Amino acid sequence: MAIIETDAVLHEAHRDNHTHRDVNGGWLRPAVFGAMDGLVSNLALMTGVAGGAVSQQTIVITGLAGLAAGAFSMAAGEYTSVASQRELVEAELDVERRELRKHPKDEMAELAALYESRGVDAPLAREVARQLSRDPEQALEIHAREELGIDPGDLPSPLVAAVSSFGAFALGALLPVLPYLLGASALWPAVLLALVGLFACGAVVARVTARSWWFSGLRQLALGGAAAAMTYGLGTLFGVAVG
Repeated sequence: MAIIETDAVLHEAHRDNHTHRDVNGGWLRPAVFGAMDGLVSNLALMTGVAGGAVSQQTIVITGLAGLAAGAFSMAAGEYTSVASQRELVEAELDVERRELRKHPKDEMAELAALYESRGVDAPLAREVARQLSRDPEQALEIHAREELGIDPGDLPSPLVAAVSSFGAFALGALLPVLPYLLGASALWPAVLLALVGLFACGAVVARVTARSWWFSGLRQLALGGAAAAMTYGLGTLFGVAVG
């Protein structure tokens, strides 16, 4: 076993072995899950309709309608959700801003007490709180992070969330429709392309999880395939009952 002998080597080894994956997922997580949602929902919708022994034109129209409806629904829901969350956060920041303006000493004492609760000696905690409280904006940022768990300078954008959700869902929902648009006359090419897309999405999701790419891909393939099979079966039953 190799022994690390110098501080320089130790620091370098620590740096090389102390990297982390992006646990929040950044843009990757919502984009991939949005595409996966569009893929699974539209594939299930199209297979369900196909199970009812309808015409090719009906399947294509259903797929395109499902793409548009789902994408607009996702965008509207994401915009409303993120906007509401942002408005709530901004309201809480206004409360904290007023408290810092009206009761600066109380807020400074509150910050010092927080550092003390984390093991900082009382004199040092009070001095740190005093220095950090000299700048009102910095004080607001620190209180927001410590008390609310948010970064005032990094609030999510409702518009960005809506546009990204719309695009990701539409891209995923397009996959099962694409073979028909390119001239396919049977369901199996659409199902095959969709299943490949499901595996690819699952494999990409492995970048933000601890699972291997093949496990994540196969899991998503199985779940999406099961959803498509079940809706196809239901479509067949409904088609027979209606017919």
